[in-house]
Amino acid sequence: MQTVANFTPNSIVGEIEKVLDTYPYNPYQQAFSIPDIRQQLIEYVLVRIPCADSSCSVESSQENTNQVPVSKIPRTPLQHQLHLQNLIHQGICVIMQMKSELISQILCETVQPVCEPSHWFG
Repeated sequence: MQTVANFTPNSIVGEIEKVLDTYPYNPYQQAFSIPDIRQQLIEYVLVRIPCADSSCSVESSQENTNQVPVSKIPRTPLQHQLHLQNLIHQGICVIMQMKSELISQILCETVQPVCEPSHWFG
């Protein structure tokens, strides 16, 4: 029996977009709009998906040691999608924790209030 996993980088980026759309704009979508942080999320997911750069075929008999174990790859399209979404959610949490200070600095710089008196009162 063969299972084919087809995770292309473009499909992963598209799924990241969909998952990020479910998060609040501030701070999640703002944080992952930063190119370096978004790239870290993409890399986080790619590293954790077997054969993410192309389709790969997996034999159920593990004769070849270079093959990915069948138990590591989801078998149905729904399992593939859920596995990918789970990895994206994990990556978002991990990166937000690891980069919290940097994200806070960057986001606070963009929304610093202007320190001028208001002219509204006359």
